[in-house]
Amino acid sequence: MTSVREPIAVDTAPAGPATPVDRAAPEKRRRPRLSFGSAGKYLKDKPVRSLETLGRSAELSANILRHTASDTIALRLPVEEVATQMWKLLKVTALPALLMAVPIGAEVSVQVGGIMNQVGANSLAGAASGLGVVGQGAPMAAGLLMSGAAASAIASDLGARAIREEIEAIRVMGIDPVQRLVVPRFIAMIAIAPMLCIVIVAAGVAAGLVISANVNDVVPGSFWQSFGSFATPTDLAFSVLKSVIFAALVVLIASLRGLEAKGGPKGVANAVNASVVLSVFCIFMTNLVVSQVQMMFFPARLA
Repeated sequence: MTSVREPIAVDTAPAGPATPVDRAAPEKRRRPRLSFGSAGKYLKDKPVRSLETLGRSAELSANILRHTASDTIALRLPVEEVATQMWKLLKVTALPALLMAVPIGAEVSVQVGGIMNQVGANSLAGAASGLGVVGQGAPMAAGLLMSGAAASAIASDLGARAIREEIEAIRVMGIDPVQRLVVPRFIAMIAIAPMLCIVIVAAGVAAGLVISANVNDVVPGSFWQSFGSFATPTDLAFSVLKSVIFAALVVLIASLRGLEAKGGPKGVANAVNASVVLSVFCIFMTNLVVSQVQMMFFPARLA
């Protein structure tokens, strides 16, 4: 049998006009406009938030001092935890302290030695090391080390505990996180601050002596004589006092930022960044105030 194929129907209707393809018109990018309302709200809320932060800082400071005093009187200080924190903080600050002290002492000797050679006052090279390294270089170097290495370590540790809700768990168990976590770090930082300052003073003055004796041809006896005439025990005491104040500020700022960290790992990173920046700013301002107080009541003079 032969199969018969059916004819295929072809549409012979005239084709109408082509319909245009609808294309979405490109959206115009609008430039962000400054909103005076948002700017006013920011200027209104920012001072309030700053005052609230100052209030929380004062409250945390009072709690730290209260727990430190009460635990010391009651002989309940966690000595083992304090020693552990001291070792951790020394590991991240001791070697950088030496590496910072040598360039500080050498730079003071090189810069001042060139001028003293021109005026024929090589015997005063020790005075420059005494005033520069002991008075300003050592405490500032110790403070910057603590604000960079120690503050980041404390803020990251407490921030990681905060985002894992360990801080809330400690509170639920009836334990004060300030007493358990912050006080040992506070005591450890206060203890290592004078060590760092003395190490930087010793290394900086030694580097200045080596540069002065080998480059500027200064007699070591003349160096030590001028150093002892201008660098008094009061300068060393204020240098150590500055480092202790800087340590307290670093622990306070890093602990506050770490305990208030929110938002996961990003929140911890923001807490570390804020603690380092605020610590450096507070160290510079405190150094200015303490130096002015020292100059008012203990003006520089020959020993």
